[in-house]
Amino acid sequence: DSKQTSWKCGSVRTIIQHPCLRHDPKGPGKARMLKKIQICLCFFFVLGILYEISLLSGCFFSYMPMSKHFLTPEQVLNLGKSIIFLETTERLEPPPLVSCSVESAARIYPDRPIILFMKGLTNDTALDLNSSYAAFSLLSSMKNVFIFPLQMETVFQETPLLQWYNQVVPEQEKNWVHVSSDASRLALIWKYGGIYMDTDVISIRPIPEESFLAAQKSQFSSNGIFGFPAHHKFVWDCMENFVLKYNGNIWGNQGPFLMTRMLKTICNLTDFKGTEDHSCQNISFLNPQRFYPIPYPAWGRYYQVWDKSPNFNHSYALHLWNFMNHNRKVVVAGSNTLAEKLYKAYCPTTYKDLIQNAEQKGFMRSEDAA
Repeated sequence: DSKQTSWKCGSVRTIIQHPCLRHDPKGPGKARMLKKIQICLCFFFVLGILYEISLLSGCFFSYMPMSKHFLTPEQVLNLGKSIIFLETTERLEPPPLVSCSVESAARIYPDRPIILFMKGLTNDTALDLNSSYAAFSLLSSMKNVFIFPLQMETVFQETPLLQWYNQVVPEQEKNWVHVSSDASRLALIWKYGGIYMDTDVISIRPIPEESFLAAQKSQFSSNGIFGFPAHHKFVWDCMENFVLKYNGNIWGNQGPFLMTRMLKTICNLTDFKGTEDHSCQNISFLNPQRFYPIPYPAWGRYYQVWDKSPNFNHSYALHLWNFMNHNRKVVVAGSNTLAEKLYKAYCPTTYKDLIQNAEQKGFMRSEDAA
């Protein structure tokens, strides 16, 4: 006679034929062996599940850069904890500062997706590793960097911003590049969570906070860098206020002023003393030293030579205030400015490929012309 015994672990089912144990003096030993087999099968099943999960986390990027070109924005954003950059002009060639910002984030956050959304891109734009745009090729080659078209109507779906977007006339807007960026960053962080950064922010160490705003000065919030988990109420409230108090003629009304007035509705803001951070309703309001150790009136100091360079020990990233850079100061190889030192330390590939090589090519062309 025989008896059929079966075990089930998850989706794994094992059926083993064995003699009736009551007639077999070795039955207890076989039962123990079968129990071990059951445990082993469960163990391997769990390992399989963990392996699948690992493909959607840091290990995912070991398959880059080849497979990443087949992924959609939603698939990448759904991996979670993205670092998001936006380019809301039509340009297709990221300047060195944009490249440095994205590269530095990719280096500081190697296990997180770094996404650059570009309005000038379309689904039909043929740009890849062999692109004639040097910065585009450089960034595309980084395993955790993704470059996608910015499709605002898609981004604003299922948010309070869609009605506003359908009614606004971009050609009549005074500050459309900035306003559209202010709206897009809110919608993307609301939907998917993560960190938004301006394209003139150089990352120097990981930000340890998940829900945070960056103080530009005491009692005043920037919107140039912030982070929240998906579907955070504060971000939703910001989008509603964006529409309710919309005034595109006032620069920053939908940006830092929006963040500040919304933070004041839930927090009693006080001045910072020293380098401490503030916290209110589980939102960290980070000290100006974290991102703005050089305030905007002194933005030009990034392009000056320092007798002794600051160490920025209290900072997570540095905002270079490109909006203030009306004379278009740039990093020059061999200038020994603070900005050049930051490029060398935190975006060395950008520095080498876009600055040193470009100057060498320019020198060679001038020699040929002579």
